[in-house]
Amino acid sequence: MAVVAVTRERRAGETRVATTPDAVKKLLVLGVSVVIESGAGLTASVPDADYQAVGATIAPDLASTLSGADILLKVRGPSDEEIAALKPGAIVVALLNPHLERPVLEALAAHGADAYAMEFVPRTSRAQVMDALSSQANLAGYRAVIEGAQAYGRAMPMMMTAAGAIAPAKVFVMGAGVAGLQAIATARRLGGVVTATDVRPAAKEQVESLGAKFIAVEDEEFKAAETAAGYAKPMSAEYQLKQAALVTEHIKKQDIVITTALIPGRAAPRLVTEAQVLSMKPGSVLVDLAVEQGGNVAGARPDEVVVLGGAKIVGISNLAGRIPADASSLYARNLAAFVGLLIDKSGAVAPDVNDDILQASLVTHGGAITHPALQAA
Repeated sequence: MAVVAVTRERRAGETRVATTPDAVKKLLVLGVSVVIESGAGLTASVPDADYQAVGATIAPDLASTLSGADILLKVRGPSDEEIAALKPGAIVVALLNPHLERPVLEALAAHGADAYAMEFVPRTSRAQVMDALSSQANLAGYRAVIEGAQAYGRAMPMMMTAAGAIAPAKVFVMGAGVAGLQAIATARRLGGVVTATDVRPAAKEQVESLGAKFIAVEDEEFKAAETAAGYAKPMSAEYQLKQAALVTEHIKKQDIVITTALIPGRAAPRLVTEAQVLSMKPGSVLVDLAVEQGGNVAGARPDEVVVLGGAKIVGISNLAGRIPADASSLYARNLAAFVGLLIDKSGAVAPDVNDDILQASLVTHGGAITHPALQAA
């Protein structure tokens, strides 16, 4: 019987945990045993007793948690102490941030661990239940609006009172992926007047279905700006200038701007320039979801509120971690489904080397970093 371990997150500011009682039940059905370090779930409102009640074993410290572990489940990449405590050949599954945290991968490879990065799970129908990026981005998009509304200092919806009317906040969402669409839906629920933009023509219908107005230069080039696989094509310099001019005029009138553009393995694209920030009204707010990868907004800094002109730039590096209970619940389900690919019917560790999901997400094996994208880097 394989042993699946979950340790306390040691990364500063990380409030999520890699499994929850509901997910433990799913793991036990696979025929494995589950060992959890004492206190691992406290920041996500899960006491040790809740894990014990569903059949997990609580270990008092890190060493005893990992001493017999075949699989280690984490939110973030393991610390040096955790890697050193792993037995040879153990499997690690986590959000490893492989492009930006290569030293963790090198340490895992040197230790002989097989590591799987949840960021590399392919976005296919079969892998949908394991798509941790989407589950966490959904919550990040929601939380971005909450943080923006808090920093804004005024009401979001229109209000009619005997003393007069309050105008609704104007919210502009840049990027209509998973996080952006959830931000649009949340801002609409809070009563904001919402507009959004994206480089993909197909996003227009999605944006409008949520009750927001789509902002883009919709010329012939834009209409053809998507590949058969659904990815955006590079746009001409002429189109980029026209789109930038449109955004510049639009952003001046906004109260809250939320930027969500990320490119795996590359610095976040700059969507909002310093001049555009300075053109915004006093008291306006920008929330940058890409701040960990350099930021979409000029001047954004991780885990700081930067004041530029009269506008506040809010950079929170772990927005999903601001909702630890729900973020942990969704991520734990992603992981439980993934572990199902690593275990055979007898409950033993037996990953199928030909499985497309495992092949796509394996980053270290046999003492080396093996993922093609990381080797090229």
